[in-house]
Formats: sequence, C-alpha cells, structure tokens
Amino acid sequence: MSDQSATTSTLSRRGFLATASAVAMGGMTLAQDRTQPGSVRTDIASLPPYGNATIPPGIRSRRVANVNGLTVHMLEAGYETPGRPAVLLLHGFPELAYSWRKVMLPLASAGYHVIAPDQRGYGRTTGWDDTYDADPDPFRILNMVRDAMALVYALGYRSVAMVVGHDAGAPVASWSALIRPDVFRSITIMSSPFEGPPAMPFDTANGAAPPRPAPTDDEIDAELAKLNAPRKYYQNYQRTRGANDNMLHAPQGLHAFFRAYYHYKSADWKGNNPHPLKARIAEEMAKIPTYYVMDKDKGMAETVAPFMPSPAEIAACKWLTDAEVDVYASEFGRTQFTGALQGYRVRRGSDPKSLAEMRTFSGRAIDVPSMFVGGKSDWGTYQTPGAVDRMRTTACTQMVGFHLVEGAGHWVQQEQPEQVSKLLIQFLREQGRTDR
Repeated sequence: MSDQSATTSTLSRRGFLATASAVAMGGMTLAQDRTQPGSVRTDIASLPPYGNATIPPGIRSRRVANVNGLTVHMLEAGYETPGRPAVLLLHGFPELAYSWRKVMLPLASAGYHVIAPDQRGYGRTTGWDDTYDADPDPFRILNMVRDAMALVYALGYRSVAMVVGHDAGAPVASWSALIRPDVFRSITIMSSPFEGPPAMPFDTANGAAPPRPAPTDDEIDAELAKLNAPRKYYQNYQRTRGANDNMLHAPQGLHAFFRAYYHYKSADWKGNNPHPLKARIAEEMAKIPTYYVMDKDKGMAETVAPFMPSPAEIAACKWLTDAEVDVYASEFGRTQFTGALQGYRVRRGSDPKSLAEMRTFSGRAIDVPSMFVGGKSDWGTYQTPGAVDRMRTTACTQMVGFHLVEGAGHWVQQEQPEQVSKLLIQFLREQGRTDR
C-alpha cells in the first residue's frame, strides 16, 4: 500500500500549519489509536501527504510492509528505471527520511535507485513501541542492522552500492557494513565517526590484564557535575524519562524548538569552531557547546532557546525554510521523541547487553571502501576524543576519503547538499559501484 506520491501532493499551508499547531499543543497525537497503548498505530491514510509539498518532484513517498516487523515509510528517487544499483540513506536524530531530500535527485541523476527510510522510531514507519517502559531490544544495533538489510531485500536487492549514515544513522550504517560487507558494498559515514567494535579481553588466561575501559558516560557525567559551572553529557540526558516531554512540550513551542536546535548546531551559528580534544575528561568535554555538553540544570528545550535565530536570520536561511521546519514539528509532534530516543539507551558500550553483542565482532573492521563526510563547523566529528584517528587507522581498512565541508555544521547534507552530492557521486564512481 503506497502513500500518495510527493510529486502530486497538494496541501494548503494554512491547513498544514493548523494541523501542526494542534499537534504541538498539549502533546496531542494526530489520528492515533491509543486503545492498545505501547504501539504506534497512526492511521497513515488519514495524514496529509508527507513533506507538506516541500519534497522536490521526482521523489516519491511509499510504504513497504513486512520489514523485520515494521511497515517502513520511505522516500525514493530513480525508481523509474529497473535494474539500477541502489543507495541506502539512513538519517539521524531528530531527523527523518525527509532530511535527504536535497541529495536524492543528484544521486538518481547519476544512475542510482536512492532509498531513504524513516528509521525505526521515526516518522511514518510503524510497528515499533512508543512507550518509555517498552523493551528497548528492538532498538539495539544488531536489530537496526536487520532493519536495513530487510528493507534492501524487500526491495529486490542482494546488495547496495553504498550505505550512507548521518548522526544516529552513522552507527547503523557502520555496523551494517562491518557485519554484512557482501550486502553493503561501500559506506559513507557522516558526522559521527565509527570507532570499531569494543575489544574482547584477550590472553587473560595467561596473565594478561584485561583492556582498560574508557570512561563511561556516567563517569564523565559525574566529573562534569563537579565543574564550577556544572555540566552534563547530552547522551545521558537523552536516555532519561523526561527528555521526550521536555522537547515535545518545549515552552517556546515545538516549531521554535526545532528552529533553534537546528540553528545552534549549524554553520549559521558562528560559535561553532570545533577542534580535536585532548582526552575524554570533564575539562576538555566542557569546551563543547551546550547542545552536546549541557548545563546541569537545563533540558534540551531550555538549552537551545537562547540560540533562536532572529527573524532576519530565519529569512536568510535558505537551507531550512519555515515550511521545512513545519515538517519536522508535525511528524515529531505526532510520534513524539520516545522511539527516536530509545537508541540512546541501548547502543552505547556502557550498556551491558549492547557491549556483549558488539564484542562478538571484536577485532573486525569495516573492510569495504569507506568515506567520512562532516561539516567543518560540526562538533560531532570531535565530540568523542580520538574517534577520528581510530576510524581512519583501525576501524576502517579502506578509508579512501575524509572530508570536512565548508559552510556546513552538523546538518551537512541539508546545509551544503551540492557539495555533499558531488562527494557521494565521486566516491561511488571511483569505487565502480554498480552492484545489484
């Protein structure tokens, strides 16, 4: 069953904004059946067309059932010509398939079938549990890899020419390429360097000391709290029960929250001047802006509020218009943030079950051609000290490109889509990726 194609969608801005406003007020959910709590049961057919008519013609919206327990909503381009090699695009937080809208058509014009799903916990993909107390296992990294692989197979592909992961999508893409290099034949990692699997204790039976673990997020948090200006690590905040409500019911309103959040982490905010940190210690981590290392007593809504751009700055922001912000506010106003946040609870090495699962692949690296793309003004590249070096020297054995794009912060594929598209196409052509 398919959504109405984005190419034929029509929706008045007035009507859409009324819907988005209703959604944002009081945490209401649009057309959502709560007779069975814990399951996102939005009647997708009752929703306005995806993207509020802001998706470029040539990109269509549709849903694919029976994908690792999900009905996956995705955007695709280059679908008109059968037999094309595929490219899979995995978005981050708080993003959607929609976040790839500006690079999909250039990739399609280069000869690829471009696939961008709303990942588990996001957008119009259904079949996931939307409560904080739900079993978080489906959001663990190995199941997210299964999500990606199941979608590729459902679409009739044995492999994709490239998987691209941005932000929270980067570890999903990275682990996909590490575990199934036969399916994910090359990878572009965006904004979140991949460090490789955690080490399995080695030779301990003969007296070798187990590897010294890196400081956990809890240990870092404890040290950050002792600073003269107490701070906290954002990933610990994202795991808390209150994070969803804080963002969903932001005092400034959901639209304004997204506008400030996206601005603060972009190249438009001139305070973003990232650089490598010496070590993962509180004094060094405190150099990172508060969207990553937050003030101790503030939620994310309060953190970003002072960085709301002026009306003149908003008018000048061509990479993210108000109509485009409305798309994010409407979709997250309906689904809330809880599903999207579940990944923060289970994908870090400090989570015992995740650590055990990931150690299964100790000593493995990504052996397919790899590229990293980030924004030159993006602290995401350096938020984990040493991660870039580990990615380039051990975690990826064929790292053939490392690019920091001028004029881009964290939202690199939205801020500078032309430059990103060129890098992706050049990388694909250099690798001769025409797999099906």
